[in-house]
Amino acid sequence: MANANMDRLRRLGVLIPVSSLRRERDLGIGDTRALHEMVDWAVSHKVGFLQLLPINEAGSDHSPYNAISSIALDPLLISLEDIPQISVSDIEAVAAKQNLQSDPDHLVDYEEVSSAKWGLLAQGFDDFWAEDEADTVFDAFCVEEAEWLVPYCKFRWLMELAGTEEWELWPEEYNTPEAAELYLASMPVEEVERNLTFYAWAQWHAFSQWRKLREYAHQHDVKLMGDIPIGISYSSADVFFEPQWFDLTLSGGSPPETVFKDDAFACQWGQNWGIPIYRWDVLEKNNFSWWRRRIEKLTDIFHIFRIDHILGFYRIYSFPWRPRRNEEFIGLSEKQAGDITGGALPGFFPCSDDTEENRAANLADGDKYLRIIQDAAGDGEVVGEDLGCVPDYVRPNMESLGIAGFKVCHWEVRGHGETLSGADYPECAFATYATHDHDSIPAMWNSLKGMLGGLDHEGAIRGLELLSDFAGLPKGSSADCYADYGPVVKWALFDRLLKSNADYASVMITDIIDSTERINIPGTVGGKNWRYRLPWKISDMPKSLQHDCSRLKELIHLSGRG
Repeated sequence: MANANMDRLRRLGVLIPVSSLRRERDLGIGDTRALHEMVDWAVSHKVGFLQLLPINEAGSDHSPYNAISSIALDPLLISLEDIPQISVSDIEAVAAKQNLQSDPDHLVDYEEVSSAKWGLLAQGFDDFWAEDEADTVFDAFCVEEAEWLVPYCKFRWLMELAGTEEWELWPEEYNTPEAAELYLASMPVEEVERNLTFYAWAQWHAFSQWRKLREYAHQHDVKLMGDIPIGISYSSADVFFEPQWFDLTLSGGSPPETVFKDDAFACQWGQNWGIPIYRWDVLEKNNFSWWRRRIEKLTDIFHIFRIDHILGFYRIYSFPWRPRRNEEFIGLSEKQAGDITGGALPGFFPCSDDTEENRAANLADGDKYLRIIQDAAGDGEVVGEDLGCVPDYVRPNMESLGIAGFKVCHWEVRGHGETLSGADYPECAFATYATHDHDSIPAMWNSLKGMLGGLDHEGAIRGLELLSDFAGLPKGSSADCYADYGPVVKWALFDRLLKSNADYASVMITDIIDSTERINIPGTVGGKNWRYRLPWKISDMPKSLQHDCSRLKELIHLSGRG
């Protein structure tokens, strides 16, 4: 149960991926110990919550939204110093040998990090396995979590043997759940037990560290905010060992958007994320046990969680082909595409909002499924990312359920073209200028300024006008009306955000430190995506930025947050 002093407080949050944090001996990626230091920073600056990205174990693309398990946590985020069998000297030796700390681009090098951390985990497990006495706490964890842990460990080891999480590419000996069970049963018992126990041991340490961190944050009146994607990766332990919950003939995504000007497929057909569609009728017959388990484990760690693409609970855009076939359909007409698929075309599942009957059905579905999520969450607070093509029934329904929807301040526009004042936001709202998929505030402002006088001059003026209108800054139809980004613009934007009526307000860490770096660019894979790191440890923040943090603390006080 939440403490009374943590209930219904207006809070400011800071979005920062755990992987972006730095500390001594972090081996090139942020971890639970670095986040512990970030909690201390939040306490000293009256920041009410830390908004994180998903922390489930990711696949080879390292996207936190493409996890190989709906529950298993990412071992790369474990603090190795907190594992008894791993010594500080061993960590320092690996760091020195692989030169992990010298990253001039300030990016996570996942290949180096994975080699270092999994190598040390394996070394530590060797010592654990050799110990004479059983660890009763670990044994209890394995028993309590067996429902998801056992299939995850099997999948994780088979994935290691095959060299990929894409189970369709695994050898025939184990590329189906039935074959996998026979394959494992044919192997030496001790070898199987040892390897499966290794992955369970890593998960035990991950859950132990995160649960302790949650309690520490709770004791200091800081909330940890997690993030849960609407879907789960096709190449996951869940889909492989529990296929009954998923329709594998359809891939979830989003409708066409012209904003992706450089992506011909997205402009024509939409974004094909490749996530399987849920068989909601089958899930319901089993009392939605898969979803309940997923949410209950999430609230083991987080006080608040954000549902990414909450619109998918009402209806979700789907494709009758896997993403690897996307290029095959670029430039084709619907008839030509239908000739290839047997008539099936991308569209909303289970139905579009083209009739009142369909709208009512989609609303009823979303309401039912979100009530299940809330029931499983208990005291956990639920926030919904409701951006994109939003049916007009979604936000009233979310508000009636007490699920805070997003208010991207410069996107909330009245009928006459001016931004909605933050004073008019409902309390049940999450106010911000951006998500991890967007530019930071300084990057956004600088980008619009840079477009002035160019081909999209009018669009740039409109963007600056909306931001300025919300922040109470001067605005007009010429470039001279808009100042360069600096303290005046920054604090006007921060002031209006924090003083909005929304219970939740959030800025990215990049907004605070005036960084123009991106966390993710939607529709792209690789490059700098998901690799952003702070240029220094939070304790080594430059004095000029420390001054800004002190000013932020004062603004938090003046705006009644925290």
